[in-house]
Amino acid sequence: MGAEAAGSGRALRELVREAEVSLLECKVCFERFGHRQQRRPRNLPCGHVVCLACVAALAHPRTLALECPFCRRACRGCDTSDCLPVLHLLELLGSALRPAPAAPRAAPRAAPCAPGALACHHAFGGWGTLVNPTGLALCPKTGRVVVVHDGRRRVKIFDSGGGCAHQFGEKGEAAQDIRYPLDVAVTNDCHVVVTDAGDRSIKVFDFFGQIKLVIGDQFSLPWGVETTPQNGVVVTDAEAGSLHLLEVDFAEGALQRTEKLQGHLCSPRGVAVSWLTGAIAVLEHPPGLGAGAGSTAVKVFSPTMQLIGQVDTFGLSLFFPSRITASAVTFDHQGNVIVADTSSQAVLCLGQPEEFPVLKPIITHGLSHPVALTFTKENSLLVLDSAAHSVKVYKADWG
Repeated sequence: MGAEAAGSGRALRELVREAEVSLLECKVCFERFGHRQQRRPRNLPCGHVVCLACVAALAHPRTLALECPFCRRACRGCDTSDCLPVLHLLELLGSALRPAPAAPRAAPRAAPCAPGALACHHAFGGWGTLVNPTGLALCPKTGRVVVVHDGRRRVKIFDSGGGCAHQFGEKGEAAQDIRYPLDVAVTNDCHVVVTDAGDRSIKVFDFFGQIKLVIGDQFSLPWGVETTPQNGVVVTDAEAGSLHLLEVDFAEGALQRTEKLQGHLCSPRGVAVSWLTGAIAVLEHPPGLGAGAGSTAVKVFSPTMQLIGQVDTFGLSLFFPSRITASAVTFDHQGNVIVADTSSQAVLCLGQPEEFPVLKPIITHGLSHPVALTFTKENSLLVLDSAAHSVKVYKADWG
């Protein structure tokens, strides 16, 4: 009887987990539905369901007109209604999904060398120009901004003023097409590297969109991608739980060497490389159930792949008054680790890896669902906000 009960318990937990991922999550911003105003599930006239925050982000501010992000059917924001089946399911599974009561938190330590608060200078993109963007990179040579998204052409390149300079990467099934881009990086010699979850490959294009190389059959689910100062490419494999270094002859379009830098990671996604120290930060998304669902962890490795700092959602909760769910990671020019937090729609500085956790909020308003970060040479911070379908430029105050 004990074994049978344990088996039933595991099956129930799996069922709850499947419901949470498949039914109780907005597929635009990937936040869990809830009863509070911004996360309430709303029916569109076409039958698709999104959260109220995404309805507000997608709707025109004056006419309230919007397109369904899935089937592109036109409607108006005022034509939406509460999705009662999802709300009822939230009630039924409430005890399994409800997080445990928060313990009292200590006051956060200030980061003595962290950047100051940032102010939004301008934004570009917007619904239609960008559709559910997932990755952001900066060209080191030209300063142009490269974004991957769910539009007909998956890669969009913006000039310094936010105008669309070029786009490529057709949506399709051919090897040179891009099915479902997850992340993007740009090399020192202006080659664009895209991780494609659709065929589980890494695709390399020149800056004009000509395909140079397709690396397939080596990864289970390539996710995050970043370049190194030596023009190498580091890639996380979320399904295999590993981190890889690729050496590529970009001019010839040839893969020269692949090295597994780390194994036994827990669903690694985002990755960042410090051009100051050579350190590599990896963002993990451990699977969880109930109170543990949505937990994240940041691990930082030295150039020789020694672990020099790590912190997770629970550890950060001891220093910060609200739950932190990291969705993106980068380094600033001083080597501080910067993360985007989707729970509080903020950007936080965690300080130097050796001093984790040193917490300082640097952006606390104006974001809906930040999914990617990068600093410019001028110390401006670019934030990709997927719910607003835009890139927001924050000016750094280092004083």
